[in-house]
Amino acid sequence: MNRVKTKLIYIISGNRETRLTVQVADTQEKIEKGLMLIEKLPENEGMLFVFSRKIFGGFWMKDTVIPLSIAFLDSDGEILNILDMEPCKGDECPIYYPKCFYRYAIEVNIGWFEKNQIKEGDYVKFN
Repeated sequence: MNRVKTKLIYIISGNRETRLTVQVADTQEKIEKGLMLIEKLPENEGMLFVFSRKIFGGFWMKDTVIPLSIAFLDSDGEILNILDMEPCKGDECPIYYPKCFYRYAIEVNIGWFEKNQIKEGDYVKFN
C-alpha cells in the first residue's frame, strides 16, 4: 500500500498565516483516488494535488462522501479560484472546472477557506 506523505503548508492572507496539514497526492494513482471514501477529514487537514505541469481541467467527486472546498493555485502558489463541491455516489457526477490553468489544488472540508478568511489572490507557501 502506498503511504501518502503529509506536509505542513502555510496560506498567507495579508499579514495572517494559516497552517494546514495536507496529504500530498503527487502521482497519477494518488491524484485519481484523492479523498474518495474518506468519511471524516480533521478540521485543519486536507489534500494537496501536485501536477507535473500546468493543466486545464476539472475535478469530480465520484465516490467522495464528504462535501469539500477546493482551491486552484498557479505555479507560484497564488490562489486563482475556490469552488465548493458536493459528494457524488453515482456514475454521472458533475465536473467542477476552475476555468483557468493551474499547477496545484487543495481540497479541504467545505467552507474551510471561507471560515479562515482565505480568498482568491492569497498565497500558499510550501516549505
